[in-house]
Amino acid sequence: MNALAPSAPVDLTPGRPSALADSGTLVWRGLARWRRDPGPLIASLGFNILIVLIFAYLFGGAMQVPDGGSYREFLMPGMFVMTMVFGISLTTIAVADDLERGVTDRLRSMPVAPLAPLVARAVTDLLFALVTLAVLLVTGLAVGWRAHGGVDAALGAVGLILLLRFALVWVGIFLGLVTRGQSAVVAVQTLEFPLGFLSNAFVAPSTMPAWLGAVAAWNPLSATVGAARELFGNPGWGGDSWAAQHYLWLAVAWPIALVAVFLPLSVVRYRRLSG
Repeated sequence: MNALAPSAPVDLTPGRPSALADSGTLVWRGLARWRRDPGPLIASLGFNILIVLIFAYLFGGAMQVPDGGSYREFLMPGMFVMTMVFGISLTTIAVADDLERGVTDRLRSMPVAPLAPLVARAVTDLLFALVTLAVLLVTGLAVGWRAHGGVDAALGAVGLILLLRFALVWVGIFLGLVTRGQSAVVAVQTLEFPLGFLSNAFVAPSTMPAWLGAVAAWNPLSATVGAARELFGNPGWGGDSWAAQHYLWLAVAWPIALVAVFLPLSVVRYRRLSG
């Protein structure tokens, strides 16, 4: 990468007139990349649908839902949240790719609002997550999942799922700013599965060894999954632990905590990027 002069200090003063316009332009750039190269979007959607079919039709018959109920209805809120987790690597790859190709350095050398690239990445990936979630909702309906809690409760569940994705976007942005090379990205992708499976997404924590069940119950993903199950009216959202009894509260608290940590870290790291 060609050496460039260090960029000017980032101005964090709110209300800069061009910030919104610059962010919108960069969001449009991200959407244009989808149109030119839809392969990653299609591959991501296909992978998520395949996981649903595997668990619904291959493993579902062997799974037991606490207090009874349909495993497919138990499964789908977990799958909705898992797709948000799988998005971490997509965000990391996009941010790391812009760094490797010099796009980030170019933007920092131009009269672009300082934090517009980060805001645009967060918005673009949230739109990606919205498309993914819409496809998974339709897939869930096709395999027998139903929401029984009413329209308002269902919208609340969708809102909590997207809130978690927004928090995970900032995790992915930070990782993309600090990692280098394909091996680092692969490491991020590898971490998604333990994070997702060590939760209540596919099995109830009560079926795990006590210490492992406690870890799973306090997993931020478990809070959103449990809250979504409760709002959708699906089985298996309760439990005896304090965390399980307060999933709705934790489904808001955990994403806020993640954003409070990783958004400032991302901003600081972005400001310290060398040219």
